[in-house]
Parts: sequence; structure tokens; C-alpha cells
Amino acid sequence: MRMNILAMEQVSKTFGEKTLLREVSFSMEEGEKIGLLGLNGSGKSTFLKLAAGRDEPDRGSIIWNKNLRIHYLAQEPFFEPEATVLHTVLCGDAPGMTVWQRYHVLLARIDREGENEPLHQELMQVSQEMEALDAWSLESDAKGMLNRLGIQDWAGIMGRLSGGQRKRVALAAALMNCADLLILDEPTNHLDNQAIDWLEEYLLRFNGALLMVTHDRYFLERVSQRIIELDKAGLYSYPGNYSTYLERKLEREAMEASSAEKKQALLRKELAWIKKGARARSTKQKARIQRFEKLQQEPAHIKNDKLQISQSAGRLGKKTIILEDVTHGYDGETLIANYSCILERDERLGLVGANGIGKTTLLRIMSGEIAPRQGQVDIGSTVKTGYFPQQSTGLPEDMRVIDYIREAGEYLKAGKKVLSASQMLETFLFSTAAQWTTLQKLSGGEKRRLHLLRILMEAPNVLLLDEPGNDLDIETLNILEDYLDDFPGAVVVVSHDRYFLDRICDKILAFEGRGRLSEYPGNYSDYLRYSATRPDNELDKDMRPVRDKTAQHNEKNKTKSLKFTFKEQREFEELDGQIAAMEGRLADCNRQIEQAASDYQQLEKLLATRQEIEQQLDDLLERWAYLTELAEAIEQQKKIDNN
Repeated sequence: MRMNILAMEQVSKTFGEKTLLREVSFSMEEGEKIGLLGLNGSGKSTFLKLAAGRDEPDRGSIIWNKNLRIHYLAQEPFFEPEATVLHTVLCGDAPGMTVWQRYHVLLARIDREGENEPLHQELMQVSQEMEALDAWSLESDAKGMLNRLGIQDWAGIMGRLSGGQRKRVALAAALMNCADLLILDEPTNHLDNQAIDWLEEYLLRFNGALLMVTHDRYFLERVSQRIIELDKAGLYSYPGNYSTYLERKLEREAMEASSAEKKQALLRKELAWIKKGARARSTKQKARIQRFEKLQQEPAHIKNDKLQISQSAGRLGKKTIILEDVTHGYDGETLIANYSCILERDERLGLVGANGIGKTTLLRIMSGEIAPRQGQVDIGSTVKTGYFPQQSTGLPEDMRVIDYIREAGEYLKAGKKVLSASQMLETFLFSTAAQWTTLQKLSGGEKRRLHLLRILMEAPNVLLLDEPGNDLDIETLNILEDYLDDFPGAVVVVSHDRYFLDRICDKILAFEGRGRLSEYPGNYSDYLRYSATRPDNELDKDMRPVRDKTAQHNEKNKTKSLKFTFKEQREFEELDGQIAAMEGRLADCNRQIEQAASDYQQLEKLLATRQEIEQQLDDLLERWAYLTELAEAIEQQKKIDNN
């Protein structure tokens, strides 16, 4: 049985007038890996700080296991601005770090003062200590980890790095630290897809405990063993990974909605009795009045209001954005070379590649913000771009929330409806009171959500999104994805969120180094499958997708027998019909669940049936994907053989 390493008991925490945690209890076992979810501004970062001992609760207690080694990675880590990258990573509190620092300080003194006997003796002593602690390998390990995270300049000065580079250095320092508990706040922000794949593998092998906030749903699916969610100052715990969390949350909200309906019915009944003029003269009447008052005071536990974005966009003509032989770069380095494209009116284009390779530059060229060094950019007269940058900086901190949105538009036409700025803010989960506060009182995630609303209030017909997942919570991302499904215009997105790219894109533009850009049909997973079959010499080293041993084994097996058996051929022909029938069963089951919301026994049976149908559908889809991939490989092999 694993031992508890951390326990919170009846913890409460407020920030200003807002209650973030109300009598929350939580415990964590050694080696456990937990993902923390919640809306922006719900208190996720505060919860992590409390768990790390960086903040104190207003009420309640937090108990840590004796000698527990914790390393906390903040969203905005602090560093000595004059320190080098390598020094920052190595000078922590893990075994050997201090010795490493002493060794390099001595080397610096010898360089300045020249070698003498006392310095020589001290250097020999420190060298022996490093040998005993196996600290000689630390520098090599640190450089290797920095390389994995996209940092090659180990002598770089921290104060001169970008925010994303500093976050990656902080992550390297956290992983180099010999911690029993890693607490990570948005560790995947500012990482490219290959670095995220590597980090997943690292944390899966990590023997210590992990508590993290991340919006990367694939990351949560693979790494998490338990999901905890902050909702209205309460904490809910769900065993399992992200997909299991979604199932359990649906069940909980269905039960709460049913309970809320029953409570409201009882309230109406009690209200009718009270209005008849009950006189509190008898014990029975007093009891009913007290029960009515108690019901009024209890929270309703009604399902969360869902953030909804109403559809609205200006008319888009046939001509959108045309790039002809565009070339651009900085400081003598070419990022984009002779790139041409015509953006279709309904295109969903995802830009992928290593950090600093030119993705944001291409977005800025498309938006007209910067002109290319060579080539032409032709933007149609009806095009109205909405550019959502990588970071929401420069917002007017002293402006009220409602005024910031009204600057973009007082009203928004959404089909036949006309919504006011205040109504749109409410759908974005900004309460009436919050609308009259200033932006400086909002969390980083709330500012990102507000900035996104501001852009959509301007009714663009071409959306250019640069890392929209940065600092947005998963619920906002879900609704943004639903909005983009029906958006009547073009969407170009830079993202390292693999789930978002799979969900949105029907074409991938990959930056493959040295100014070379290649287009791939399909979403990000399709791109990975295709690029994995290309010879390594066709891809730059930094752009090669990470491929695990299982994938390589499967590829070898597929190339051995590139033909259907009779049974597989028959199965492949029948699968489409089977999948359609199973989807019909699932739709019928969902309708029955909606109708049976107040019948607990029937609802429990239906939820179990739906889970069984979903599993069968998943199995069919997985089989269909395998056979489709095999059919494509057979066809490709035939073409090669014919040539």
C-alpha cells in the first residue's frame, strides 16, 4: 500500500472578494500522477501554490510527509537575470548541485587569479566530492535535457531570453531536480510537439508523484492516473485518465441536474403553501417554514452554464488571401522560401514545426502586419481578419471589462438574434459584477478569454490563431472548437496542442527547416502517420516525429504482409454499415438518457448501455482505421511495383 505524501484538510482560500477554495480536502499518494482542471480564474494556480507550500490557506491545514522533496514550476518562473542558462538549470537543491556550483566558481577564480596551492588543493577536494556524488554527469545530463526542450545556447543570459525560452529552462531545472513531488503549472506551454512527446515519455517513467495543470488533453490522457477538478470553490476527484474523467463527470452532472429539478419542485410546493398565509402557531407549521428556509439556503447544484459563442462573421468574397513566392527571414536566416498558396474560403489549416522556425512570422504576413522580404501578398477586399496573438499583452489594465468589449462592438448579430456586449460577456462566464471590474483584477487565463471575445465581437471572416491553447482552460477550448466547426470562413492556426489540431484541421502545413514548407492532407495524426513513412533524409533532424518502438514494430509487421486476407476484405466492406448502425444506437441511447433524467434506476441502466455501445463503436473505428491504413499501403505498394 502506497503512503500518503500530502494531505489538505478543510482548506479555504479567498482572493479579494472571490472565494477560490471552500473547505476543500485532498490527499495524494507517493508515485501518483494527478491532473488538475478548472475554468480560468477558478484557483488552479493557487491550489498548486498551496500544495507546494508557496502560499498559506486562510483556514484549514496542509500536512506534508517528513523530508518530502518538492519542486514547483510556476506559470511565470523567476530567475536571476544575469545567470546563464546552464547555471540556472544546475544550481538547484538536488544532490550534487551545490558541489557543481562550487567547482565552477573555483575555475573562474583560477582564470582570474592564476593557479596557486590553496586554490589547487580546494579544487582537488571539490573534484573528489563531485566524483563521490557522480556529479560529473550532471552537466552532460542538463545539456541533453535542454536540447530536448529546444534550448541550444547553454551560455545564454536568462534576462535576454523570451518568456517561452525561460519557461523551457525552468522546466529543465524542475526535471533535473531530484524531487519526490513535481508540481507543474502548464508545463506544455511553449513546447513544440516533439518536446511534448518527449516530456510525456519522461513523466511516464518518473518514479515520483506528479501534480500538474495542463490544457493538453492527449497529455492528460496518457500521463494522468487521476483527475481533480475545481468547480465553484469545491473539489471533485475522478480516478482514471482524461477520457474516464469525461464519462464520470457526465454521470455526476446528470445526477445533480435530476436532484436540482426535484429540489426546485419541492421549493415550488413549499412556496405555494407559504403564500397561502401559513401562521407559525403550531409545531407542524413551524417545521414546514424552517424546511422551506433551509431549502432556499442550499446550493442548487445545477449543471454549470456552458460557455457558448454565437456564430457571426462578415461576408467573405471569393478572393481571400493569396501568397505568391513569399520569402522572409531575420538576421540572414531564411524562415520561409518561395512559398505560394491560395487560402480557401472554408480552409482549416494547421501550422506545425519547431519553436522559432517561422510559424508566427507566416501568420503575421497573412494578416498584413508585416511585409515579406520578397514575393506578393494579396488580401481580398472583403477579408476581415481576426488575429489572436500568442500572448495577450498590452491590454488596458485600468479599463473596465465591459468597456473593453464595447470598444469592439456594442452589439453582435448572431443569425436572427442580436446580443449585447453584456450578454456576450455573460456567455463567456463573466458575471455582472465581474464586468464592472478592471482588467488588472483578472487572471492570465481570464484575460486570454476576454481577448478572444473581443476578437469575435468584431465579426471576422478569417481567423488567424497563434497558440490559442496558451492559458485557456479546457472548457473554453472545447467551445472554441465547436465554434470553429461552423465558422463560415477560413481558419489558420498555429498550435502545439495535438488534440486541437486533430479536432480542427483538414490540412497541415509543416515547417521542415531551411525555409522549406510542405502541405499534408488531413489532421495532425494523419501528418504524423505520413511523415513517419518518409525516409529520414527527407526530413530535417529537428523535425523528425518521435516514434516509439511499438509504432516501429507495427510498421514492420505491415510491410511483411501487404495484402488482405479473404476475411479482412469481407470485414472491410461491411465495417461502414456496422459503424453507421452503432452510431444510430448511440444517438437513440442519448435521446433516452435525456428523457430519463429524473428516473435514477433507468438512468443508471442507460448510462451503462451507452458505455457499452461507445466501447463497441471505438473497437469498430479502431479496426476500420487499421484496415483503411492497410488498404492504402497495399495500393501504394501496387504503384511502386508497377513502376
